[in-house]
Amino acid sequence: MSMNQKQIAQAAKSLAQAAKDRKPIAALTETYPGITVEEAYRIQTINVDARIKAGARVVGKKIGLTSPAMQQMLGVDEPDYGVLLDDMLVYQGVAFETGTLLQPRIEGEIAFVMGKDLMGPVTPAEVALAVAGVTPALEIIDSRIKDWKIKIQDTVADNASSAAIVIGASLIPLGELDLRHVGFVLTKNGRLAGTGAGAAVLGSPIQSVAWLINKMAEMGVGVKAGEIILSGAASAAVDVAPGDSIHLVVDRLGEVACCFA
Repeated sequence: MSMNQKQIAQAAKSLAQAAKDRKPIAALTETYPGITVEEAYRIQTINVDARIKAGARVVGKKIGLTSPAMQQMLGVDEPDYGVLLDDMLVYQGVAFETGTLLQPRIEGEIAFVMGKDLMGPVTPAEVALAVAGVTPALEIIDSRIKDWKIKIQDTVADNASSAAIVIGASLIPLGELDLRHVGFVLTKNGRLAGTGAGAAVLGSPIQSVAWLINKMAEMGVGVKAGEIILSGAASAAVDVAPGDSIHLVVDRLGEVACCFA
């Protein structure tokens, strides 16, 4: 059984209230067993639109579930996406208040900055031609669902479990870079916390961005010049808490860091 409009509105309200109160709720897939991915995106849109109405501005998109392991865990065969807003941007050197979140984790990624508007269908080559440059990024993820016990419908409705992003200071032109082969090294408090390579992100981060643009085209939406696209994590997410310091180095692209208070 799918959801009716009243249930969709109530689910969106429950997620928004969980974020406000910092108290996670039961999975939507438990409360509404018939929820579909399409309905989950409608829930996501309700809360994103509410934040925009309150003054936030769209600055990009994020792609999640790009690794085969995560897709297998949630029983799906494609990624998902969420919306990045300007109030999610965190600057390097400014401690992020973990008290504003519920159960935060962090991931290392490559961020694309679009140089041109682009509407699907597109190929990875067309994406490459439209990109102004790439930079290392850290994505702080969070779940308004208790204990991270999520299925794809839960994370989609929850804006792909997004919370905040930290973007590197350098923008590197793609040129002849093969992002499949760039290495990632993530450290937490000076100790190795994860490694990976671009090939772990849907085969290539560029393919991941192409997937996003083609998926959004199904709803008549494209990406705009200047938007930031987080292409997906190259290694497992790492829990963070007050006092933690995170540093990501991406081969040939540079580094990015953040700390938590």
